[in-house]
Amino acid sequence: MRAGLLRHRVSLQHQVSQQDPVTGEITHAWVEFAPAWAAIEPLSARDFMAAQASQSEASGRITIRYRPGVLPTMRILHLANIYTIIGPPLPDKNSGLEYLTLLVSTGVNDG
Repeated sequence: MRAGLLRHRVSLQHQVSQQDPVTGEITHAWVEFAPAWAAIEPLSARDFMAAQASQSEASGRITIRYRPGVLPTMRILHLANIYTIIGPPLPDKNSGLEYLTLLVSTGVNDG
């Protein structure tokens, strides 16, 4: 993948749980896992129809350089948009270590 296509600065986030030392209440928060440059693409009409056929909520794909530790429980923040990762990250077909493609749906993911 050409570096020029990765023109969107995004933040990969994961959810952490913390216990309040005074009240004992468990709170959840999203924290940055890693920043990344990404290519953000909405699904084409053909891709969208295929996603609908498999009962998926996918609305786009985000491609980033390979990074170990990216999980489907994470989310991606780009500007004011929150993208929920749907399913496991898909490695590139050549080496599997060049880039990851993430199928995403848009919308708020408060966890």
